[in-house]
Amino acid sequence: MAQIRPAQKDAYALILDAIDVGIYRPGDRLVESELADRFGVSRTPIREALQRLETQSLLTRDGRSLIVASLDHNQLSDLYVVRSELEGLAARLAARHATDEEIHVLRAMVEEDRALIGDPGALARANRRFHKQIHLASHNRFLVRQLDLVHRSMALMATTSLAAEGRGPRALEEHLRIVEAIAARDDAAAFEALRTHISTAFETRLKQDAADPSRTD
Repeated sequence: MAQIRPAQKDAYALILDAIDVGIYRPGDRLVESELADRFGVSRTPIREALQRLETQSLLTRDGRSLIVASLDHNQLSDLYVVRSELEGLAARLAARHATDEEIHVLRAMVEEDRALIGDPGALARANRRFHKQIHLASHNRFLVRQLDLVHRSMALMATTSLAAEGRGPRALEEHLRIVEAIAARDDAAAFEALRTHISTAFETRLKQDAADPSRTD
């Protein structure tokens, strides 16, 4: 009988997830041998993953070392402009194409996420799941692929706007308005609701940055 081997760990996904959850933050140095030990994989896939992340501008060179990249003010603005348009398009298409089951899942997510208010880290992870569900509900694989790239770059932000006082409950109310527009099959309202949601998140982040004394860019 053939032996079933455990699935090979994806070094790229492991490193990307570690950046996304804040294990590695902008400016942190990534060492090939340390990553191999942490994730229990050989150095070859780690090396290939680091090269891929550098190509995607998620890592940058500091001499001979690779460090997690950071976003300056202009890059952050550019990212939010692109995100706003693509996320709005995803909501518009979801209003047209989402199944009833997908809408039920979105509505349930909003209600379940209320229990996470007060835990910005958990709420940020739930927020990513919510947005990903809208991407999938658009039923446009090319749009989903582009949004995946955008959200990878979002991992370069050292903090979440959901940590701002009062932002968590407000964000969930915005999520609910997005879901209601999708459920009503009102594609224009869904587009505007999601764009407004992203705009408010960006404004919140700009206020956070302006209040941060360590900010240098």
